[in-house]
Amino acid sequence: MRFDNKVVIVTGAGDGIGREMCRQLVDKGAKVILNDIDAALAEEAVAVISNGSNNCIPLAGDAADLGFVREMVDTAVNRFGKLDIAIANAGITLFGDFMEYPPDDFFRVMQVNLGGSFFLAQAASRQMKKQGSGGSILFTSSVTAHQAHKNLAAYGMSKAALEMLAKNLVIELSPFNIRVNTIAPGATLTSRTQDDPEYRATWSRLTPIGHPAEVEDIANAALFLVSDEARHVTGQSLVVDGGWTSISPSPYE
Repeated sequence: MRFDNKVVIVTGAGDGIGREMCRQLVDKGAKVILNDIDAALAEEAVAVISNGSNNCIPLAGDAADLGFVREMVDTAVNRFGKLDIAIANAGITLFGDFMEYPPDDFFRVMQVNLGGSFFLAQAASRQMKKQGSGGSILFTSSVTAHQAHKNLAAYGMSKAALEMLAKNLVIELSPFNIRVNTIAPGATLTSRTQDDPEYRATWSRLTPIGHPAEVEDIANAALFLVSDEARHVTGQSLVVDGGWTSISPSPYE
């Protein structure tokens, strides 16, 4: 897959899966706006990824803020002349027992996971429609959109809604040759999850293929979905979980 001269926005990309998406995109010829709410993290990621080129620029801000969402699209166009791909990867996970779940946590999860993704897709598709050359939008979902997980009712609900949004946008955006898909990662080794000393062992035991994903595994699948090789794929969710959702053993058993 090549992304020569493609212009891409990736939110929540200072670390983990989003950062690896950006690394691979730049390596394959794309020009990338790398967003993270943490300015230092975004700048550090770009310093590593860009390797001295101007093909990856940091843009720090809250991907759930409507004004900032529009700024990201404007920056892509002003800096690189267009926008071809938007990856709504930013999201937050706030665990909590359903009976005691705080309203503030609920609405923040929805604001980031749903609102940020919805309005990035809206702003990006408006620009793509104006350009007249189509485009691709990708939402980052989760296996919790497919299988119940303890203490993640709000999070799982938000991710399932993203997958329905992708299906609905097939109706809205296909006339403009804009494709919309979701990627649904399972357990993945990132700097955050590896802070838990039991994470690798637990998910190696629970994952049929014998180990959790690396960030490269998720990014590889994501890049396929936004690439020209997937030009006839839209409205779909690709689960990348080593088979976990097929049998769905709980880490709490």
